[in-house]
Amino acid sequence: MTTFSPRLLKRASAITAGVATIIGMSFIGAGSASAADRTTFAGSKPAWATTANSSGAPAADTSIEGELYLPLRNEAAAEALATAVSSPLSPLYRHPLSPDAWISRFAPSRADSKTLVDWLKSQGVTIISVPKSREYVVFRGTAAQLGQTFGASLKTYNYGGRQLVAPSTAPSLPTAIGSLVSAVSIDQGRFLTHPDSIAQGDIPAPSGPQSFAKQAPAIATPVIAAPCSAYMGQFTATVPPAYGTTTVDTNNCGYTAAQFRSAYGVQSLANAHVNGAGQTVAIIDAYASPRIVDDVNTFSANAGEPQLKHGQYSQIVPAPSAFADQAACGGPSGWQTEQTLDVESVHGVATGANILYVGGYNCGGGIDIAMSTIVDNKLANIVSNSYSDATEAIPADVIAGENELYVQAAGEGIGEYFSSGDDGDLTDLGETAQPSFPTTDPFVTGVGGTSLGIGKTGNIVFETGWGDQFDQIVSDGTTNSYAEPLPGSLFVGGAGGGASSIFAEPSYQKGVVPNSLSGGFRVSPDISADGDPYTGYMIGFRPILDDSAPTVVGDYQTVTYGGTSLASPLVAAQIAIVQQATHSVIGFANPTLYGLDRIAPSTFRDVKHANPPIALAYDSKVSGHSWLITLDTDTSLTTATGYDNVTGIGGLTYGLLTLLAQGRH
Repeated sequence: MTTFSPRLLKRASAITAGVATIIGMSFIGAGSASAADRTTFAGSKPAWATTANSSGAPAADTSIEGELYLPLRNEAAAEALATAVSSPLSPLYRHPLSPDAWISRFAPSRADSKTLVDWLKSQGVTIISVPKSREYVVFRGTAAQLGQTFGASLKTYNYGGRQLVAPSTAPSLPTAIGSLVSAVSIDQGRFLTHPDSIAQGDIPAPSGPQSFAKQAPAIATPVIAAPCSAYMGQFTATVPPAYGTTTVDTNNCGYTAAQFRSAYGVQSLANAHVNGAGQTVAIIDAYASPRIVDDVNTFSANAGEPQLKHGQYSQIVPAPSAFADQAACGGPSGWQTEQTLDVESVHGVATGANILYVGGYNCGGGIDIAMSTIVDNKLANIVSNSYSDATEAIPADVIAGENELYVQAAGEGIGEYFSSGDDGDLTDLGETAQPSFPTTDPFVTGVGGTSLGIGKTGNIVFETGWGDQFDQIVSDGTTNSYAEPLPGSLFVGGAGGGASSIFAEPSYQKGVVPNSLSGGFRVSPDISADGDPYTGYMIGFRPILDDSAPTVVGDYQTVTYGGTSLASPLVAAQIAIVQQATHSVIGFANPTLYGLDRIAPSTFRDVKHANPPIALAYDSKVSGHSWLITLDTDTSLTTATGYDNVTGIGGLTYGLLTLLAQGRH
């Protein structure tokens, strides 16, 4: 069973007696039942909802999304099954349940779900969705309605550079209703969910929290000549002395799909028609790009790559008129490049795989609904999720509710791959050092990021941890120098990772993850792929010009992107290839990955610390400044021989994937 800290252990037993009577009553606000007649959900109040952060009450008619989570029937047995079907030494290995069988065995009852839905309707709130698995109910109401319904005054709080509404005290429910519920979510913290992608050139201000807002138009002339390279080593630049040299490679312009296939060892397989055919990779993001098929086909044609065949791409997305919470979530334009990066990288590496895109109507409950759409119907057994919450600072009960989705996926033989984040240990955002959820969940595979140097022949010339530290190259008119002592103080992005403060160390990590990193807790990431935008992937799309009219797009353009949003679909594409080659389904991969690492670590591409440091020269087309980028400087996270909290156990190799699929260990 997943082990949580004590604050996550609250689980109410299902009590149905008297519910019909309760439903028939007229509940009017928090005062309709005394405190003794209500169940309080202390673990459903965000830790950041403090008096010090409060900026007052929201307008009474402010629309707030909420979720009620229902506990699984026999949660311990559900987690045991999910572990067994994923563990190579178990007799149930690769014998998952069908969605219908899983729902029949473990999902909350129809009666309990109906009771909650009927009760919410009696309070005047709007029901948005209930998944087939009945694990939660998504609803919407005004701040005044939800404050009354849940017995908690809602306030606005300053957190993560945002204004977020949350309950000022722990929410509560009438006991007969609360006994059916494991968690209440009536805060806007879920809207901190964001894409884990960064465009090359998105350089934050030299001081203050990292924002990745693009700098002003060019105002300077580059101090050095550093044209971008089509492959590592094509161009070099002369820089002030750094790490024992004055000549360094320039950043890449954006790798092609063929370069990734070559570097990751799948080009020869593609030549033999092993290209992911017959497999489906599902991708989850928010909203939807209106011209995605045209964009992928233009992108592919320009690169001499196969275009999408009829029926190879499909999507389940809301109508643009149903897009919600756009300002809070970043809007359709903010997620468009994420969807484009995900789809074009999967198609670029696994050219024959089918792609299913499922978009949420927002970045909160909409993403849960997208996940359930896939899992409740097993529409794919590989799911790439290139987004994360800003931290683990989500209410504890809500994290436990989200965990149920990943337990279900694992129990059905579905592999959930999540990007580990792009802000290192998050200290550059003003947080304490920590990883991001959901990567820390023990039933998902967290994908970290590397900086990947691909040479002229498609070979890997270097690979180290992704963590980019920038130092400006300046000139006094005679001599070039660095604005700061190397490596500089401007952190521009790096893979997320570290030890969870919530989830205990799963058994599959014991003996592989050093105790000095875990301290008895789950550590992320698990595996890795290229995530550095300065060794990134060039994508093509027609940009949404106005989020109020998200079907109107501009001219086709190309941009180089990275982030662990690139790493996750790259790994998903490799998994699709091996499943085709071996006629098998990997499912939740972690127990097998770590088991293989114990007995055959050489089958992973171990990503190590660069000594001396590797540096690249970069001329910013936005600011006009010249920079030296020192790689593998990822805040407090460090690469090392074996497992590390930047790249996990390393990169996947085809030899490893064959063993993984065949279970030969």
